[in-house]
Amino acid sequence: MGDLSCKLLVIGAGPGGYVTAIRAAQLGLDTLLVEAGKPGGTCLNVGCIPSKAMIHAAEEFAKVVGMAAGNSPLGIGLATPTLDLAQTVAWKNGIVGRLNSGVAGLLQKAGARTLEGWARFRDGKTVAVETADGTQVVRAGHIVVATGSAPVELPFLPFGGPVISSTAALELTEVPPRLVVVGAGYIGLELGTAFAKMGAAVTVVETEQRVLPRHDAALSRPVAKRLSDLGVEVLTGCRAKGLSDAADALLVEKADGETVALPADRILVTVGRRPVTEDWGLEEIELAMDGPFIRIDTHCRTSMRGIYAIGDVTGEPMLAHRAMAQGEMVAEIVAGEKRAWDKVSIPDVCFTDPEIVRAGLSPDEAKSTGLQIKTGIFPFQANGRAMTVEREEGFVRVIARADNHLVLGLQAVGAGVSELSAGFSLALEMGARLEDIAGTIHAHPTQSEGLQEAALKALDRALHI
Repeated sequence: MGDLSCKLLVIGAGPGGYVTAIRAAQLGLDTLLVEAGKPGGTCLNVGCIPSKAMIHAAEEFAKVVGMAAGNSPLGIGLATPTLDLAQTVAWKNGIVGRLNSGVAGLLQKAGARTLEGWARFRDGKTVAVETADGTQVVRAGHIVVATGSAPVELPFLPFGGPVISSTAALELTEVPPRLVVVGAGYIGLELGTAFAKMGAAVTVVETEQRVLPRHDAALSRPVAKRLSDLGVEVLTGCRAKGLSDAADALLVEKADGETVALPADRILVTVGRRPVTEDWGLEEIELAMDGPFIRIDTHCRTSMRGIYAIGDVTGEPMLAHRAMAQGEMVAEIVAGEKRAWDKVSIPDVCFTDPEIVRAGLSPDEAKSTGLQIKTGIFPFQANGRAMTVEREEGFVRVIARADNHLVLGLQAVGAGVSELSAGFSLALEMGARLEDIAGTIHAHPTQSEGLQEAALKALDRALHI
């Protein structure tokens, strides 16, 4: 094989990598994207998209189960429902396939070249790609590392047999009768809730004292209540120790030191994600690190000239939309534009039941700045739209400076609140004040009215509460 050359080489075709390649090609840069698997990375193939598809399927099944049991206040009844999980997975895979094709089409349309294979650095300008046809050497003017992250594997609960990762959970073709979830973060609760709705007996084990320990208690409380309503057993302050001798139970140490065995057909381990930095030959270029992550500056530059890093491999927050924004910026920097990372808001969403969305500062973070703050909360129990869709749990919360009313943070918990994330981020990026939000007409009846009402509450002008 003859050597290839390009202006920009992107390693990894996840959300960050493929956006980098598309934008760079749009700007006229000779761009090559290397990926060993399918385009779209973890998010599209085994993360964000397929998990949301399964969550939706589980929610639809739970609705008809409730109707069959005569639990619908709307007077709707039907025969006993069934779930063919294999068909559900096939439907989910169809969505993933369509999006894979869409990403490939966008890369082609932009004029970015692609190469399927595993890349390894030889030096700061040269990468060897192991392809199906042999080793392809690529020389590049600039290189972007966008290798993403992978599930953390516990040494005493290695993946295999009954122990599965989130990736394997999304490929199950039968609902496990008994599922134990290790870790009550957003991934564990999203999937655990989905399987509970599909009929599994679910137990969640968490070392901290409550679910979603990285979220403030007010946001996690409605989620904990919903888990209880679904029959999910939550064991907090407990630590997983390993499999039983027969591999049919998880051994758990409780807070009082007692060890109990939780019978399980599957054990889903969701204790976090780690950056994928091994097997890429990074030792050949000796990049500066921040713990396990690649260190970057406000331009996503690494410690080696001409090499950039974006996305999960650079640290928290490990979110696809952060990687996309970084990738777009890096492409423009390489093309000669003046850009720097100056984002005010990177919203994050838990697709739990109910959903949680956060943008900007939390109440504790805002207080830690030393500023006096004002907080406004509007409960969905007072929202007409929430009532009409039978989902009144949760609230919208706004946090602002007390002196000039500049909005510092926005949070919400409730059904469908993920769709409020754009409005939250826009308000923060535009430097909105409470008066701006309160004075903006919000359509009625919608849940978005909760944002306006929360701002009015913070201004002591509440209308509907």
